[in-house]
Amino acid sequence: MKKLGLIISLMFMVGCSNTISDEIPEGAFIDIKNEDIEVFREVYISDLISDTNVIIEDYKLDTDTIGNKEIEFYYTYLDQKYVYRTSFNVVDTVKPKIFGSSSRTVEVGYEGDLCNGYTYGDNYDGEPLCEVVGEYDFNTVGEYDIDIVVRDVSGNSTNYNVTLNVVREISNNGNNGGGSTTRLPFSTALERYKTDNTELGIDVSEWQGEVDYQAVRDAGATFVMMRIGVKLSSGEDPALDKQFLNNIKKAKEAGLKVGVYLYSKALSSKEAREEAEWILEQLDGETLDLPIVFDWEIWSNWNSYHMSFHELNKMAHTFIETVEEAGYEGMLYGSKFYLENFWEDLEFDNIWLAHYTNETSYEGYMMWQFSNVGRIDGIYGDVDLNVMVVD
Repeated sequence: MKKLGLIISLMFMVGCSNTISDEIPEGAFIDIKNEDIEVFREVYISDLISDTNVIIEDYKLDTDTIGNKEIEFYYTYLDQKYVYRTSFNVVDTVKPKIFGSSSRTVEVGYEGDLCNGYTYGDNYDGEPLCEVVGEYDFNTVGEYDIDIVVRDVSGNSTNYNVTLNVVREISNNGNNGGGSTTRLPFSTALERYKTDNTELGIDVSEWQGEVDYQAVRDAGATFVMMRIGVKLSSGEDPALDKQFLNNIKKAKEAGLKVGVYLYSKALSSKEAREEAEWILEQLDGETLDLPIVFDWEIWSNWNSYHMSFHELNKMAHTFIETVEEAGYEGMLYGSKFYLENFWEDLEFDNIWLAHYTNETSYEGYMMWQFSNVGRIDGIYGDVDLNVMVVD
């Protein structure tokens, strides 16, 4: 009993509150770690214990909110069950992120909010605060050194240094960035990317019109990802792609592997689940060779969604888990920038990467959309080209 009493006393001294109901059996001890736990980290009771000689009834802890959490768990010692009460502290130490230009030019008399020119977010806080720090004057021509500062509810902050140029008039030199875009023939893509471990294919929607899938197959494509629907507005049901029924019928008849994607505008996990259920209803048991894809690209209004990065990722996982519970495979679509900065890409089994370049440094994709200006027999005009890694 003296040894156990000493352990309990020491735990109180280091700041971990512990009480044990009923009489503590002589010889039993439980040593709790005194350390903060990062929010959203997967932690079990057993992870809190550094040393013990009892049998713990383990379970996962709630780490979805910050603050001190009181918990209790049962343990068994010499065939007798006891209860142990303690607490742990959940913290958020991750700083917000800011994206945008390091140089900003406005005209004299500008009345807007400079924060609106930047995209910012946080892993935990859906509404981090943004402010402009530094001396500047919208009514006086000049160059000003300022900081865009974003601070979350946990007190973490990120400073983004910006050069603010106040000018009398923003000139337009007439260069709109135009120029020819080189189309990529599918035959060239085959030469570049086809190996024993890859297959090449396309992705289509109603914008490609009527597709000759036999010609697509004869050109060397082995799969097609097709849009099943598009969300026109958050809160509404998706609209079925006008060519989907024809696309899936003709593609299968040509012997192509088929997967589908939905252009999502979900703003909650509930809405993402409803989108997935809508897809399952449209498929009505139709077999697929490739995944059902969560395609969420409405980044331009990100600041207005008041969504944390965790909530964003949870939304995608909810969609994928819903289709996988129905026996299909799920996948996340994203560009290289957003996969590396917004999505917790390592937490997804299947990634469809969008990166329009000859070579990509992104690793771990299942499928790579490498061109949006491809050309292939059977389709009039541009089409997206993809390479898929196969076992």
